[in-house]
Amino acid sequence: MDIKTYRAKTMRDALELVRRELGPSASVLHTRELNGGPLRRLVFGRKYEVAASATMNVPSRLPVEELAGVTSPRLGGAFDVTEDGGLDAATFGVAADANLIDDYRARYRDDFRRQVSGQLDELHAMVEKLCLQAASAPAHDLPESLFHVFTNLIEAEVDEAIAREWIDQLRGENGARQLDDVPLVMQRLAELLESEISVSGPIVMDPNKCRVVALVGPTGVGKTTTIAKLAANYRLREKRRVGLITVDTYRVAAVEQLRTYADIIDLPMEVVATPREMRDAVGRMSHLDLVLMDTAGRSPRDEVKIQELKSMLGEAEPDEVHLVLSSTAGAKSLIGTAERFADVGTTALLLTKLDEAHSLGHLVSMVRSVPLPLSFLTDGQNVPDDIQVAEARRTAEMLLGRP
Repeated sequence: MDIKTYRAKTMRDALELVRRELGPSASVLHTRELNGGPLRRLVFGRKYEVAASATMNVPSRLPVEELAGVTSPRLGGAFDVTEDGGLDAATFGVAADANLIDDYRARYRDDFRRQVSGQLDELHAMVEKLCLQAASAPAHDLPESLFHVFTNLIEAEVDEAIAREWIDQLRGENGARQLDDVPLVMQRLAELLESEISVSGPIVMDPNKCRVVALVGPTGVGKTTTIAKLAANYRLREKRRVGLITVDTYRVAAVEQLRTYADIIDLPMEVVATPREMRDAVGRMSHLDLVLMDTAGRSPRDEVKIQELKSMLGEAEPDEVHLVLSSTAGAKSLIGTAERFADVGTTALLLTKLDEAHSLGHLVSMVRSVPLPLSFLTDGQNVPDDIQVAEARRTAEMLLGRP
């Protein structure tokens, strides 16, 4: 069976290749357009494929009653396509009835129009989509300063929707600020973000009661090191009587790490494994000013462990429960974790590892979405240093990438 395939940019060129190589009596077995769809044609251009044979005798594709007066046995396989969308039988030496050719041309034109109509619908949908995207993007007529600020926000990994919202708000403040002054615009942005950041301040001591503060959160966020920093600061710098309780019995290294800190700072420490032991340990330390509680890291997806933690905290009855989150995590992950730990009674948010994050702009989405005030920020491993009380203005400037 002698079948050959020819490809060209136009159907005419493909059929010309067939005629040139196989002769005018060749039969065309099938034709097709390779790059279907407007996008592929835009990128790769049009291309057609024709399969033909010089030896096969292909029956006509037309009904028998329509073949009256047709002298060539290969009608339907060896027609060329003219520029106006018709068929040229003479190109291949095929003699056919003129009326039959006209009928075939009409059918071809109908098919061609249906195909073009579908392609135009696809192009129309693509144009509408591009217009919507363009409409949602910052306007091209932005002042240079605002465009510069917008790109700075995106580079700082601030969510694009939030950046666009701020830019629109700044543009709406007609004459309230000089929009051609980039430092002034960034200052205004810091003010906008500052107004959305809630802070709790430091742990406030109660002269008539022992203050119990628990740190909770997922694994690997730095809870134990943060506990040590807080303990050292309140014991050594504020001269408070501080005690430590750990329920992180899943990690022996964590217990030993905290015990080492307790020995260095000269603090009492209790290790508990059950809710009953927790209640007794808190009772034995009730004469102190502050009890800091280190808990085992829990996966936010492990509902059983979250409930165990809730039960343990229920016996301790802490005055504050700080959710510790790492700044290196993504915004969606941070928001999801905060939502799952809300069930244990979190009262504040403590962010760690600010020094390890490539940028902090992604935290903007988190502080706007999580209904918890910021308490402390940590930016290193040094004890008792590398921890600070969260301040709204300073935090806003850090999240925007300002020094």
